[in-house]
Amino acid sequence: MRTSRALHRPWVSPPATPEQFTAYVERMQAPGHCGLLVVRQGEADSLELAGMVNITNMVMGPFCSAYLGYYAFAGFERQGLMHEGLTQAVRHAFRTLKLHRLEANIQPGNAASLALVRSCGFTQEGYSPKYLKIGGRWRDHERWALVAG
Repeated sequence: MRTSRALHRPWVSPPATPEQFTAYVERMQAPGHCGLLVVRQGEADSLELAGMVNITNMVMGPFCSAYLGYYAFAGFERQGLMHEGLTQAVRHAFRTLKLHRLEANIQPGNAASLALVRSCGFTQEGYSPKYLKIGGRWRDHERWALVAG
């Protein structure tokens, strides 16, 4: 996380301390949340952590929807790994978790993230002023969604 700070700022604030990471792992183990790793096959069959995809705040019943968050780690960006990882996460959300809809909220200036969701079939549904507090500031977001086929 430390080596990825410049890449993540100001778009996302991932866990940066052991305590924050422990809290993240506990949150992802709670009902309604699913944390997924994006990995790359390294040398000698090692796995390299390339990014994260989080499916959170799942609501089932007639809604069957959740929020999507994701980020790459420095050194793994712009290699297609997040596209592959996000595609697999979407498949998992729709087939295994039985969701109907995923929503990604993205800051308007985050061109890489907007291109990623667009390439994965998401469509823009709206704009939410001062939607999320990231890095101590309320930030505007574009709302993108994908519905199960």
